[in-house]
Amino acid sequence: MNYTLNQLRIFLKVVQNQSVTKASEELHLTQPVVSIQLKNFQDQFEIPLTEVIGRKIYVTDFGKEIAEAAEQILQQVGTINYKTLAYKGQLFGKIKIDIVSTGKYIMPYFLSDFLKLHPGVELEMDVTNKNKVVKSLQQNEIDFALVSILPEKLNVEKIDLMQNKLYFVGNMEEDFTSKKDMETILQKRPLLFREIGSGTRQTMERFIQKNAIKIEKKMELTSNEAVKQSILAGLGYSIMPLIGIRKEIQNKELQIIPLKGLPIKTNWSLIWVKGKNHNPAALAYLDYLKKEKDAIIKSKFSWYEMI
Repeated sequence: MNYTLNQLRIFLKVVQNQSVTKASEELHLTQPVVSIQLKNFQDQFEIPLTEVIGRKIYVTDFGKEIAEAAEQILQQVGTINYKTLAYKGQLFGKIKIDIVSTGKYIMPYFLSDFLKLHPGVELEMDVTNKNKVVKSLQQNEIDFALVSILPEKLNVEKIDLMQNKLYFVGNMEEDFTSKKDMETILQKRPLLFREIGSGTRQTMERFIQKNAIKIEKKMELTSNEAVKQSILAGLGYSIMPLIGIRKEIQNKELQIIPLKGLPIKTNWSLIWVKGKNHNPAALAYLDYLKKEKDAIIKSKFSWYEMI
C-alpha cells in the first residue's frame, strides 16, 4: 500500500460528511480532486470502503474501521508537528470558529495576520447560519463563534469587533429618489428572506414587526449570496448587510433604498461559552484581537463608515 496523508484526510472528511461535495467544500478543494484522491485511496483495498446508492454515498463497516484508523494516524501526525513546534518555542494548536454566513466578509481579516505570526496554529472555520452556530457552541464543538445577534439562552462572553449595518436594497431598474414606503415598493416584487435560523432573517422580521409592515409577497432563499443574485436579477428586494454588497453598491449594480428606520445596526461579536477553558492558541488569539482589532478596522474597513 502506498497511500498518503492527504488521501487519509480526504477519506476521513468524506466519511464524516457522507458527501464528496461537502468534503470538498470543507477542505477547500475542487470536487474532481477529492473524487480522484478518494478513488486512488480506495483502489488500494480489496474490500470496498464506500458504496454509492443513487446519489448518496454510504460507508461500509470496513470503511468505518479504516476511517477510525485514519483519524488516529492524523492525530499522531498532528502531535508530532505540535511537539516539534513546542520544542522550538513556537505557539501551536487548533482554533475552531463557526461564523454566520455574512461573517465570511469580515472574519478572515481578523485572522490573517495572527496566522502569519503563528504558522503552527491551525484554523478550522465553518460558515453556516445562526442556529447551527449556537448549537455548536452549546455542544462545545468550537472555540468561538462570530454572530451579529447574541444568543438569548446561552451564557457567553464576547469581544465586539465592528458594527453591522443592514439596508433595504434593490437593483438599478427603478428610481427611488422620491421616497416611497416599503409596502408600496413591495407591491411590484416580493421581499426576499433568508431561511429560518438566519440572524439576518431574525433582524428583518423584528424590523417588519416593529414597524407594522404588511408583507403580501415573499420568497425564501438559503444564503446571502442567493439573495444578492436574486436582487440583481430583479426577482425582488431585501434587507441586507452592507458588508456583503460593497462591490455591487460601488459598481452601481445595487442601490440602497432610503427608508425611515434604516439602517438597522447591530454588532459583529466574537463569542464563546462563559468559563470555557481555552487552549494556548485560542487564548493568544483573544489577546491579539484585543490589541489589534481597532487597527484592523481602520486598515481594512475604512470604506464601511463612508456609506
